[in-house]
Amino acid sequence: MDSVVDWPVEPMSGDRPVAVEISGLQKIYRTGFWMNQTVETLKGCNLKVYRGETFGLLGPNGAGKTTLLKILLGIVRPTKGKGLLLGHPLGDRAVRARVGYLPENPYFYDTLTGWEILQFSANLCQISASIQRRRIPELLDLVGLSKKAARDKPLRQYSKGMLQRIGMAQALINDPEVVFLDEPMSGLDPLGRYQIREIILSLREQGKTIFFNSHILADVEKICDRVAILARGQLICTGSLKELLGTSDSYFVQGLGGNLEVLKQWLPDLELDGDRWQGYLKGTPQDFLSSLQLMGGKLLSIDLTSASLEEFFVGQLRQQGIETSE
Repeated sequence: MDSVVDWPVEPMSGDRPVAVEISGLQKIYRTGFWMNQTVETLKGCNLKVYRGETFGLLGPNGAGKTTLLKILLGIVRPTKGKGLLLGHPLGDRAVRARVGYLPENPYFYDTLTGWEILQFSANLCQISASIQRRRIPELLDLVGLSKKAARDKPLRQYSKGMLQRIGMAQALINDPEVVFLDEPMSGLDPLGRYQIREIILSLREQGKTIFFNSHILADVEKICDRVAILARGQLICTGSLKELLGTSDSYFVQGLGGNLEVLKQWLPDLELDGDRWQGYLKGTPQDFLSSLQLMGGKLLSIDLTSASLEEFFVGQLRQQGIETSE
């Protein structure tokens, strides 16, 4: 059986308001016919998520992301460790009214309409009828399902993207302070991912704390303030994208015209498209711009480059001896 956790009763951090904090979190599952085998899903995880930020938990399939999320929500008890959610011990019922949750594969009564499922969720949260009359239309508008053809359609006729959006709306029905999303963009087409991404950005503008799991790194890179990478049950790094990816003194330039032979000296990997060109700069920007002016060329853009989140993610996994095909 899981050991009894000695929960703290005071917040473990000082200056910056903390929404989620865990220390030494471990989860061991028993498996096998006689339950005599163990699998350690989480291994002594330590993490802080600050209020008002969008935090992305990254990791390959089977890394333990969903297990960690369920522990934070009080759905699963940890084997060891301690933590706080909005200043309350993990699993404290008093804090659940301040939290929203969208699972990876939400299940809804498919005979209900979009409006009815939100009304059902609101009743479960004991939200008054007067507030429901204002809140439900606001949420349907937020997730793009306010038109009669969508809000009055049975959920069994909803597409995957529409189900994700109505799931997002039900996660927000109680106007939560912290929103947990488990793979919110999984299985969606580019338009669906864009719509969910825009909803998350709007929540951040409202000052909500968003904690979500994902392995779609391009979306994470666009919307997260900070990220952490979980692999084989261990948190191997945490920080802002700037802290993790850093900056580079390499410049990527695009332009028009000029002398191609001279340009190749500055841009060894020069690529041409008609009279347009682009490449990575060898040398200082100031000297290049002076040379470009002398040869009669025109600069269209010059940008500092850095590693992508995907490159960083793969590199971190390989450092841990994890093959990307695993």
